Amino acid sequence: MGFDRSMALASSAFTALVPLALLVGAVLGGLVHVDAAERIIRRYDLSGAGADAVNLLFAPAEGGSPSIGVFGVLFLMISVLSFARAAQRLFEQTWELRPLSVRNSRNGLWWILTLAGYALVSGWISALLDGRAAGVPAAVCEAPVTAVFLICTGRLLSARRITWRALIPFGATGAVLLSAYSWGAALYLPRLFNSYADRYGVVGGVFAMLSALFSAMFVLVASAALGRETADELDRIRQHRQPSEHEVRQEWAAMVEQTRSRWQRARADVSRHRRRPTP
Repeated sequence: MGFDRSMALASSAFTALVPLALLVGAVLGGLVHVDAAERIIRRYDLSGAGADAVNLLFAPAEGGSPSIGVFGVLFLMISVLSFARAAQRLFEQTWELRPLSVRNSRNGLWWILTLAGYALVSGWISALLDGRAAGVPAAVCEAPVTAVFLICTGRLLSARRITWRALIPFGATGAVLLSAYSWGAALYLPRLFNSYADRYGVVGGVFAMLSALFSAMFVLVASAALGRETADELDRIRQHRQPSEHEVRQEWAAMVEQTRSRWQRARADVSRHRRRPTP
């Protein structure tokens, strides 16, 4: 389920954030210099085929102007709200809440604005501390901002049905894991972009971006699960509802038995595959 939810979030993020970046560049291009391709290239120190693929992906059509019509705005709004609802379902399923679907669209739009603000602040921090100590200072400084953003995300997308206290473990866990992922991505993504771009051209840039988004969304899904479990455990401790030693031993024995069973099944499948005669 975690992989499915991560892929759904990554796909929704791609279809929403790429058009949104183009629209922001078209609207604010006359006021400030906004270039999504340049930001990505600088953020991950891309060069060669990877940088060319990102430039082509975000470049407007040849001879055309970077404008957007009514249907473009409508499509963008649908894509953005679809991404917000995909993230909303993550919190509803993790915290076992009643689905609100489109009834939470207003909070979804507020969350998109919050996401844009978070992107600007984290981008400013990354640009300010770019290249220092292999990106570690930037990752450390972004962690508190990420924690605040994740907690606000949970409040908005759950329609304030999740308390601040319950979201603090999620925010702390997500901030640490996403900062670690951001630092690792800065080291690995240039190789990934160049490899995919050399092999597939501009489509390779799309594959690389989807891979990066999937990894980030998987970290987010894992952070939500860990945050929920941590919050529940803290509540049990505060209410003095710790399980008995017998229950702990039973759960541990069941987990060990389940792990052993899966390991034996996997070994049997591998052995059966090795003994299968080749045609």
